[in-house]
Amino acid sequence: MCNRALSCKTAVPIDLVSLERHHTPTLERLSEIGAYCSQTQQNSKTAFHSCFGSALECRPTKPTASVLDTFTLKTYHAHMIPQWIIEKKRDGHELSEEEIKFWIEGYTDGSIPDYQMAALAMAIYFKGMELPEISALTDAMMHSGSLVDTSGINRYKADKHSTGGIGDKVSLILAPLVACCDIAIPMISGRGLGITGGTLDKMESIKGYRTDLTIPEFLKVVDECGCSIIGQTLDLAPADKKLYALRDVTGTVQSIPLISASIMSKKLAEGMDGLVLDVKWGNGAFMKTKEDAEALAKVMVGIGSSMGRDMTAVLTDMNQPLGRTAGNALEVIETIEALQGNGADDLMEVTLTLSAHMLILAGKADNLQSAIAILQEHIDTGRAYDKFLLMIEMQGGDIEVIQKPELLPKAKIEHEYLATATGYIAEMSADKVGRACLELGAGRRAVTDKIDYAVGISDIHKIGDSVEKGEPILTLHANDHQKLEIALKHLDQGIVISTEKPVAPKLIGKTIRPEQA
Repeated sequence: MCNRALSCKTAVPIDLVSLERHHTPTLERLSEIGAYCSQTQQNSKTAFHSCFGSALECRPTKPTASVLDTFTLKTYHAHMIPQWIIEKKRDGHELSEEEIKFWIEGYTDGSIPDYQMAALAMAIYFKGMELPEISALTDAMMHSGSLVDTSGINRYKADKHSTGGIGDKVSLILAPLVACCDIAIPMISGRGLGITGGTLDKMESIKGYRTDLTIPEFLKVVDECGCSIIGQTLDLAPADKKLYALRDVTGTVQSIPLISASIMSKKLAEGMDGLVLDVKWGNGAFMKTKEDAEALAKVMVGIGSSMGRDMTAVLTDMNQPLGRTAGNALEVIETIEALQGNGADDLMEVTLTLSAHMLILAGKADNLQSAIAILQEHIDTGRAYDKFLLMIEMQGGDIEVIQKPELLPKAKIEHEYLATATGYIAEMSADKVGRACLELGAGRRAVTDKIDYAVGISDIHKIGDSVEKGEPILTLHANDHQKLEIALKHLDQGIVISTEKPVAPKLIGKTIRPEQA
């Protein structure tokens, strides 16, 4: 034990971070410290060192909850020292909820600078976090800004989130489809960055459609239409916006705790009752392996469940594009076809599976089979398509371009990519298709880049499809010949034709529920 620390009677302030890093003084001594801290807000690192001396070499014992209760939150935060929190995580220790709240509040208001946030992010990257820490981080980031108050909507509120892929237009179909089942869908979505397409970019290819609704406008559309798709407001999880940008330039993007907190802080701020996650894996996904995707899914389900939300995650394959198109206006056209009952098999399998899980969470169906039957009826009767039109109209969009898709942005150049041999498609790399779309202008290298809504790729063949030499296996839509040539080179590296028919990859993988997280 550190006798010098325990016997010191000098009334000096002390931050609670130090109490977790070193042996805890007696309850009597803590009461003295607490009394002093209630009278002063002075920083006390120097005084602490002079008082506790060799205690710096001691290992931590956490104070009890009753001890912590003697300190006000304001006093507790005032006596925390950021670099000691960094050291604590660097050494592999679990951060407390109050330390995490202090940190996120400080980073949001600027009192904790980027370089210290970068250091903590790197410590988290290497040492990880336990679920209680990740939940606390998510909660702190969620409360760093305003929350969407959906209490005035007297229906079950649900949303779906995808970790991103190529040709993923599921949200555009799912939102109006599930809204037909008396479930409110308040969907706050993102833009594309890199090879991953963004839901907002697809919706903004519809003339006049507003993704910048105010929160009252957003809630009005959700209440009256049943669904709305908008972008993240400036005051929604601002801590995440800052941290997301920092992670991108500090090599800390690939961290499951940070990924999970980023996704869940934004989604939980929407005020939904239930959330279904589409966690993708493969060469066109953020997570490259099933194992990593499952780990991420379990963490996010655990976070949501711990915060009182109904949660389900589904693992899906993203080794080839989803559906027949990749781009923006091209994917809106495919969305229209799907809502009219002509969707590609793989696209509808994912859409109906995720939608069915939302119905189960909301208590509208007991199992996937009955839920899918309900959903299919809404497609067959045209109600889902009509709901899509209503949402677009209420958000300022021109529904004529939906009724006449030929009015959507159209590229000047259409180039058919021909099969180089007779056989079967053995590989249609989602990664290479995504890179080709990026080169054409359908995506962004930087957040400031402008999107060309017209360009992309359509008529994409699937793994296992038979082809004849010289037969078109996809079509590129371009507005620039030089960009077209670069895109073709990416496709040459990502399309393989085999003489033997390959086994088609299984699209839907594991389902993760709270009891498995």
